[in-house]
Amino acid sequence: MTQNHPRPRADDPSPLHPLDNPARSSLTGPHAHIAERRGRILRYPADVTPWLALPDVPDAQDWADVAALAGPGGSVALAAFQEAPPQDWEIVFRADGVQLVDVSVDAAPDPEAVPLGPRDVPEMLDLVARTRPGPFLPRTVELGTYLGIRRGGELVAMAGERLHPPGWTEISGVCTDESVRGQGLASRLVLAVAHGIRERGETPFLHASASNTGAVRLYESLGFRLRRRTEFLSALVPATLPSADATRRPSLR
Repeated sequence: MTQNHPRPRADDPSPLHPLDNPARSSLTGPHAHIAERRGRILRYPADVTPWLALPDVPDAQDWADVAALAGPGGSVALAAFQEAPPQDWEIVFRADGVQLVDVSVDAAPDPEAVPLGPRDVPEMLDLVARTRPGPFLPRTVELGTYLGIRRGGELVAMAGERLHPPGWTEISGVCTDESVRGQGLASRLVLAVAHGIRERGETPFLHASASNTGAVRLYESLGFRLRRRTEFLSALVPATLPSADATRRPSLR
């Protein structure tokens, strides 16, 4: 007789490498204390970061739970995730990306870098609006250490930590104001953030758009190497969804 085995729970570790599904590895690991959950779906609070985490192989009920979290017509952001959403979900953004890991980064603190915290968020949001490095929201700063460089009292460059799979920390939010570009500030901040990550006994990694060849070359020159190619996408939940009973998993009690 075939024996039925229950599916992994939302907090079960993935059998894959932690960086294969980094949002899920983070939300079942060091960021579990801020995870919002429905069924096997995990996500960050909406004002922290938009990323949502599905199981490695989601089923119909998982997508129904995603839809319930986002609501009809709501937007869902998936980072470095390989599965496609259901066919009736409209994909409104898709970009090829790369995942780079530290293999020979010469990490070092920077004497000009200053820690950034909640009181600096208005300036950080203003810098992000001017430079558009990717999602940065009012509470993103809570995900880890952020460092900045000021000139004349004004924040002109920053970098920090975002996803946190066990043993790894993502460097994110790297941006430099146009007035000071070409001075190496982004490189210095990446190396400084990497130094803090290394001091905890963890390994830095990061994501970048595959089309942003300048940034990729910069990171490679600092000692990061390509681990895998991936994809970032945003999809809209259909306006009309099946009833919850239509996708509910049978009880395995």
